[in-house]
Amino acid sequence: MVDASGTRIPLGVEKKTLYLKISNRGDETPREVVVRVRQPAEGPDPLPVALIWHSGGVGECDGDFGGFYCQLLPELIPGPGETVDVPIDATVYGAAEPYEGRFEASVTIGPDKDANPADNTRWFPLVLVDQPSADLSVVARDVKQSVRIGADGTPEPTGALHPGELGAVWHAVANQGRKAVSGVRITLRLPKGVTFTRQPTQCVLGDGGRSAVCTYPDLTLVPAAEDTDPDDATYSAVELYNLVTTAASATTPATLREGTVQVEGLAERSTTDRAKPARTELPANAVAVRAADVDHSDNQDGFAVLLAAKSGGGDGDGDGGGGDGGVGGGDGGLPVTGPQAGLIGGIGVAALAAGGLLFLAARRRRMILVTPEDERPAA
Repeated sequence: MVDASGTRIPLGVEKKTLYLKISNRGDETPREVVVRVRQPAEGPDPLPVALIWHSGGVGECDGDFGGFYCQLLPELIPGPGETVDVPIDATVYGAAEPYEGRFEASVTIGPDKDANPADNTRWFPLVLVDQPSADLSVVARDVKQSVRIGADGTPEPTGALHPGELGAVWHAVANQGRKAVSGVRITLRLPKGVTFTRQPTQCVLGDGGRSAVCTYPDLTLVPAAEDTDPDDATYSAVELYNLVTTAASATTPATLREGTVQVEGLAERSTTDRAKPARTELPANAVAVRAADVDHSDNQDGFAVLLAAKSGGGDGDGDGGGGDGGVGGGDGGLPVTGPQAGLIGGIGVAALAAGGLLFLAARRRRMILVTPEDERPAA
C-alpha cells in the first residue's frame, strides 16, 4: 500500500522533501517494486509546485516534472510487515499566493501477484499555505537488528533481532519551514512485546515502559535554508535513537506493528532575531507552548519491530505468531509470492548508504546521539 506525508508547503520555502510510505502488508518480499508519481495539468499555466524524485540512493529513476517513476533498489524493497519511506522533492517556482493541487502515487510489484492492488494507487493533496511558521517532520526506521553500544557510544548492528535482545529506534527530525524552533519534544510509543531500556534523563517512561516522552529544551532547529555552514553550531536536522528490548518469550518470526514517533516544537522564534542565543532553556516553572507548525501530517511516523527466528527454528513455529505480532495477518498489501527477504538491514548510520532514504532533506544534517551515558541536553 502507499501513503504520503508532508504535502503542505509554506509559501516562501523553495524546496521541501515529502515522503511516500510504501508498506508491505503481505507475507512475502516482492522481487521488484516500481513507484510512479503523476501530476495532472491544470490549465495552460505551469504548475507552481513540481514533484521530482529525490537525488541519490532511491533506485533507477526516470521522467520529468509532471510524471516520473523509480524502481527501488533491491535492498530498499520492504519485506513482510516493513515500510520504506521514499523521498520526493517538491520545488516551488516563485509562487506568491496559496495553491491547492494534487498528485497521484502508485506502486507496482513487477512479476509477483499483489494480494490487494486496490490500495496501491492513491491521490494526495499538494498545497501551498500562507503560514510563515516552522515545519517539523520526523522519519522513523523499522527496528530490524540487534545492537551493541560501540566505543563511541553509538549503537552498532550485530545481526538480526531476536527475542530478548537489544535494539534501537532511530528517528530523524528536521525543520523545513520558515521559522526556527527552540526546544523539541518527542513522544514515542512501542508495539506490544517491546519496552524502552537505559533511557537518557531527558526521557520520562510510562505505560509499563512502552511509551517515552523526551524533552530537549536546548535543541534549536533552524529552517533548512539557514543551515549552510557545516562547521557551525546551527542545526536544521538531527537524528536520535532510543534503546529498546524485545520480550524473550515472543514467538518468531514476527512483525510487531503500531510503533510511533511524534515530534512537536516547544517554542518558535523569528529567524531574523539574531539578538537571542541559539540555545533556549525554559525555566523550571515554565509551561511550554507548542510552536506553530505548517504541516502536521509529517509530525508523526510509524515503525515496526521485526523479530527473526533463531537458527534451527527452536523458538517458534514459523507461522508469524498471529495477533499483534503476526506477519501478514490476511490484511492484504504488496506481495503474496516471491522469496522471503528483507528481515536483515542496517539500523546504524551505515544503513543509510542507500542515499539517506530515511533522512530528511535539509541542506545539511547533523546527528545528535541521545545516549544513556551522555545525559547532557542534545543541542
